[in-house]
Amino acid sequence: MTRTSINRGLKGALLGAVATLALAGAAQAEIVISVAGPMTGQYAVIGTQMRNGAEMAVKDINAAGGVNGEQLKLVVGDDACDPKQAVSLANKLVSDDVVFVAGHWCSSSSIPASDIYNEEGIVQISPGSTNPQLTERGLEGVFRTCGRDDQQGEVAAAFIADKFKGKKVAILHDKTTYGQGLADETRKSLDKLGFKEAMYEAYTAGEKDYSALVTKMKSENIDLIYVGGYHTESALIQRQAKEAGLDAVLMSGDAMVTEEWWSITGPAGEGALMTFSPDPKRNPAAAPVVEKFTAAGFDPEGYTLYTYGAVQAWAQAANAAKSVELEPVSAKLHEMTFDTVLGSIGFDAKGDVAAPGYVVYKWSNGKYDYY
Repeated sequence: MTRTSINRGLKGALLGAVATLALAGAAQAEIVISVAGPMTGQYAVIGTQMRNGAEMAVKDINAAGGVNGEQLKLVVGDDACDPKQAVSLANKLVSDDVVFVAGHWCSSSSIPASDIYNEEGIVQISPGSTNPQLTERGLEGVFRTCGRDDQQGEVAAAFIADKFKGKKVAILHDKTTYGQGLADETRKSLDKLGFKEAMYEAYTAGEKDYSALVTKMKSENIDLIYVGGYHTESALIQRQAKEAGLDAVLMSGDAMVTEEWWSITGPAGEGALMTFSPDPKRNPAAAPVVEKFTAAGFDPEGYTLYTYGAVQAWAQAANAAKSVELEPVSAKLHEMTFDTVLGSIGFDAKGDVAAPGYVVYKWSNGKYDYY
């Protein structure tokens, strides 16, 4: 049992005694949950997806009666994809008596925050942190509705080995937990297939000029640029490569799943590839929710529905457990299957989602679709 579970139990007993003095018509208590991610900074478009997904999920769950007869209150937390800010945010959410966090997005934020949540009795379900280490540390209350980079790397490598056989491939990464992790998993899977990259280079996230890197790739006659990193940098690399006359195909991972990527590349993004989970917008179970988002003027792309599904799964587990405490809710998350906008999903012993893996998408005319 976690320390906070004990503390909450003692607090609950004391508050129960005090509650007998409350007025009969007193307002009903709320259950506080949070969505945490990059609400500001260069990846804020993803934070918007997550916030919109969580807000709609909370609205729909509350309209259906809430969780264990109580309404949910959503706290929006901003980590700006910064590990130190994520830790500060996690401690703040503890003080706010949050019992569940749908987040974070960047693996470098999720991993340090997860230690705090697990210690303090808060269930965490990430809709987008794909680094394997998130769920490899045996933490009871840590889950994810997305896949893992070792799975994503296998799919990318198999595609590259098949479609770019005999071609020159550059593997780039941004030195982050997510970016380097994805690049290394893809490189490892390529090596198993007997495919050796022509270049393996690091770049610095947040820069605007990647011309030196582009020049080096052009001198090596690179045919495919595989980027382990986030959408802003991969978009700049793509655009600058085309401007320099390097007619290489760019491929990256799930961080490219936002139309903001194309707003940076423009027509230079034509034909770019990425791996991502099957599009939940095409799931018939998601149709009513997708219609609500569309009516509100928002395209539920990327991580919107993965966040909505994370909140759904937690709410169903909490209702089944008749509790919001970490131990009983985590037990239900591990043993049940959940009807969500992502389809019927469950979680394995590590907390990884049991759902279809990754597929390859292609960008064309400002939109992405299955390859």
